[in-house]
Amino acid sequence: MSLHHSGNAIRDALSRPLKDLRISLTDRCNFRCKYCMPKEVFGKDYSYLSEEEILTIDEIVRVTRILSEIGVHKVRLTGGEPLLRRELPEIIHALASLPGIDDIAVTSNGSMLTPKRAQALKDAGLRRITISLDALDDTVFRKMNDVGFPVKRVLNAIESALAAGLTPVKVNMVVRRGFNDTEILPMAEHFRGTDVVLRFIEYMDVGNSNGWKLDDVVPASEIFRTIAEKYPLVPVAPELQGEVAERFAYADGAGQIGIIHAVTKPFCTGCSRLRLTASGELFTCLFATRGKPIRAMLRDGATDEELRAVMTGVWKARTDRYSEERNEQTVHRPRIEMSRIGG
Repeated sequence: MSLHHSGNAIRDALSRPLKDLRISLTDRCNFRCKYCMPKEVFGKDYSYLSEEEILTIDEIVRVTRILSEIGVHKVRLTGGEPLLRRELPEIIHALASLPGIDDIAVTSNGSMLTPKRAQALKDAGLRRITISLDALDDTVFRKMNDVGFPVKRVLNAIESALAAGLTPVKVNMVVRRGFNDTEILPMAEHFRGTDVVLRFIEYMDVGNSNGWKLDDVVPASEIFRTIAEKYPLVPVAPELQGEVAERFAYADGAGQIGIIHAVTKPFCTGCSRLRLTASGELFTCLFATRGKPIRAMLRDGATDEELRAVMTGVWKARTDRYSEERNEQTVHRPRIEMSRIGG
């Protein structure tokens, strides 16, 4: 019997239980979105992790198995772009067969999600997928991904995910003032009446390279008003404790949206996430300045007990609540790039 079902998940210094694991499978991505991997930083000369530096399938599975024994039951695979990792179906299959892991999801930009690949991921044990799409207008979207990738292909990917039954399919839109804030209503209108749950995310100060300013944030309240003025919304009770998106249903029954107010109304108090980077570092917060490297332990013959002790220690010592503390002093703290830690 896994511990989380008996309520024994370990707790951090602020009494938050460990439940979720975000695994970054690669630090590479084929998009150059300005809020994550801008071309000025991630150009031709940028040195990515080598194959030897990235955790193998066996190492990923081993870490997840041990963490599942101390509380983790949900896994989300991210990147960079996780579909760039060729063995993604094998990784999903291996994780899905771990006792105690009852939910596996992927976050992707959708660029490589063909009908065939979506079905392969579903067959491997993937439950659901979240696809990033920051605009419906092709010009705006191409400018945001900065590699000229067309909206149509991401919309096709969303259809592929729906057809494969990777539901609920969620679509994440990061809203940045002056870039894509005019797209809030068109996006809402496009996904109304479909099985897709559109989620609007306040633009966050993740990493050091996205030139974040508070002025760029379109607050959740403004996003809500923009939609509700045309399509009345009613709040929906959260399904799970610690849920990050505030959920709303269209009053006319045309589905749901979510709004993630990471900046204006932080949700640190309910955060139950641990993050594992592609190179084998554990991070206890998206805004952490440093992680705990465990790759060497994995490769130097550490026992499960030794690994469990280290990982338990990392969580128990956790005091992070960056978004609640965010102020002039903290904003300029050096942080790890989102492409490495997984969004």
